[in-house]
Amino acid sequence: MDGTHQRLIDSASRRFYRDGFRNVGIDQVMDDVGISKTAFYKHFRSKDELMLAVLEKQNRWLQGTFRELVEQRAGSGATAPDQLRAVLDVVEQIIEEDTYQGCIFVNVAMEFPLPHQPAHVAAAAHKRAIEAYVQELAESAGASDPRALAQELCLVMEGAYVTRQVTGDPATIAVARRVADVVIASHLP
Repeated sequence: MDGTHQRLIDSASRRFYRDGFRNVGIDQVMDDVGISKTAFYKHFRSKDELMLAVLEKQNRWLQGTFRELVEQRAGSGATAPDQLRAVLDVVEQIIEEDTYQGCIFVNVAMEFPLPHQPAHVAAAAHKRAIEAYVQELAESAGASDPRALAQELCLVMEGAYVTRQVTGDPATIAVARRVADVVIASHLP
């Protein structure tokens, strides 16, 4: 992947997150990068292809970063239940960022609500991957029903992302932690 290709993805990522996927035209991204339409089309066949590249980049980054942050937050020698609780520490870190404007995957799913739309498919795949990771943690913790624990904890996470974005209420994470503690306790021996 050459530098121009990556610059297009990086610029589009910033703009899509800040302004919305539908509100950003490729001309704006091309202006940011300083290239012509001809040059753009050497890298991407369409805006949709660029959107999917942005979502894939975000997915790869978040998958790796989310896992790393859970491990860091839980600390060395942490138990699997500690890691499950650390998931909410990571959610808090994300929603407390000054640049937080919601979860990019929730945002794109709202802009492209039809379940067959490629951007929606990409968002759903990301959410399933995070749930699979939480399920791994639940299995390691000895949860009675790891899948149910993962589904419930991910629902709490999504609620925190959306509630914080919509209301701006800093108490959102405290509420999410209380619910998460109940969910975790109900599934662990």
